[in-house]
Amino acid sequence: MDEINDLPPARRRGMADEVADRVREAIYAGVYAPGAPLREVELATVLRVSRGPVREALLRLEREGLVSSEWHRGTTVTTLSAEDADELYSLREVLEELAVQRLIRHATDAELQAVRAAADRMDGAADKHTTVQQDLDFHDAVFAAAHHRRLEEAWRAVRSQVHLFLLIRLGISDDEYARHVATEHRELADVLVARDEERALQLFADHRRHSAALVAAQISQNSPQPAPNRAP
Repeated sequence: MDEINDLPPARRRGMADEVADRVREAIYAGVYAPGAPLREVELATVLRVSRGPVREALLRLEREGLVSSEWHRGTTVTTLSAEDADELYSLREVLEELAVQRLIRHATDAELQAVRAAADRMDGAADKHTTVQQDLDFHDAVFAAAHHRRLEEAWRAVRSQVHLFLLIRLGISDDEYARHVATEHRELADVLVARDEERALQLFADHRRHSAALVAAQISQNSPQPAPNRAP
């Protein structure tokens, strides 16, 4: 009983959850762009809460990889580097290949129809940011249908950073993304429903590779270039 009495009292985390949700949604909607500062005082004022829940919410978003905190810069929305994008691409590749393989072998017909429905919803997206959210909803459905709890948890752990990755792609060309993303995902859904593992793995790989190439080029373009050497 002494050990139990030594435990600190439980705290309600509902307010911090709500603040984290609101800030996350604002980042996804483009209200706070990558690199934008997130100041506790300003957020507390806007959201009409004390600084405690804001501080707790920002820590949670930092664990998701959605924000970064440095002592000399404070908290900012994460800016993905070329290395970050490459790591996300390679990790997503491993996770998604296993998800596709397991989905084809274990998904129920109802789960496959849920994947198809997620792809179909992308045709009616209200705006570009909704399209990105529906893009991720499709992949959520794929991981859910894989029947592998730890695999789905691993996806959830990097999902916020993948969202940032897709926002970079969206910033390259709204029209290009919107024009092709629904068609790409319908094709992915079709091969999954057909349980064609070889074709599904190939299409998912092509889908990832195309996005990764666009994002890598954009990050390289936006990165500061070293000053040229000048002769004395």
